[in-house]
Amino acid sequence: MSTLRLTFLGTGGGTPSINRGLPSIAVNFSGELLLFDCGESTQRQMMKAGVGFKAKFTIFLTHLHGDHVLGLPGLLYTLSMLDRKEPIVIYGPTGVEDFIEMFQKTRYGKIHFEVEVRRTKEGLIHQSREYEVEAIRSCHTIQSFCYMFREKKRAGKMNVEFLERIGLPRGPLWGRLQRGESVEWGGRIIRPEDAVGPPRPGRKIIYTGDTTPDDRITEFARNADVLIHDSTFDSSYEVEAAEQGHSTSRQAAEIARKARVKRLYLFHISPRYENNSEKLLLEAVKIFPETYLAEDFHTYEVPYTD
Repeated sequence: MSTLRLTFLGTGGGTPSINRGLPSIAVNFSGELLLFDCGESTQRQMMKAGVGFKAKFTIFLTHLHGDHVLGLPGLLYTLSMLDRKEPIVIYGPTGVEDFIEMFQKTRYGKIHFEVEVRRTKEGLIHQSREYEVEAIRSCHTIQSFCYMFREKKRAGKMNVEFLERIGLPRGPLWGRLQRGESVEWGGRIIRPEDAVGPPRPGRKIIYTGDTTPDDRITEFARNADVLIHDSTFDSSYEVEAAEQGHSTSRQAAEIARKARVKRLYLFHISPRYENNSEKLLLEAVKIFPETYLAEDFHTYEVPYTD
């Protein structure tokens, strides 16, 4: 089983503050690094957090507002100065190609590895043998996307009582059954459907980026292990939040409750809450008790629930 580790690198919004950098989230899984958004000084935050500059490294940008992307030039130039050779894939909305081409033309530095830019669209956009990433449009002031990291289905649980009763020893034959192969033992054919339960769902993380409350995101996040939701303001600023394409902490908690997620992180915290961010948390936990206030450098290893 692979460890799925979530690390918050920057949890503020708009401008950095003393305690919060700008939006960036690292997901370490199965030897790969996936980075969601890239606020200013993300590379320094990565070094401090110890997430590592993995050979397999993919970046997903929700939208092109500066607080979510202006760390990208510095990150790529840092990796180049560290003599990186492996390519990096970057997903983003319309205009991401122009943004990356623009800073590469400035001649302030040379990127010595391949940067492959792919346009984000709704649906399945990226996958490996063990996970996949999907996207849907979020509701913001410019084109913006909400991302889902989803571990692929895991093998079912072994029917230990049955296997021990027939005397099949633990080891390679158990592994073959779990991989869907029939095996022969004691003059009989043992089929995987007799020895292994149904496939189990993998773990799921949802990152909304900047968004107003959206029923589509509620469905997208259904039963997620972790929901990271825009919570820029408290409910007294609900009108301002709607005008600026953001959500309040109360609205984020309502989405989490309706979607029946296991854990909610309030994210994209306005600098106005630098000294009273607990106000956002207290408002949300009344609606959804498993709410946490995202903090820079906080890590969470997403557990299996079965």
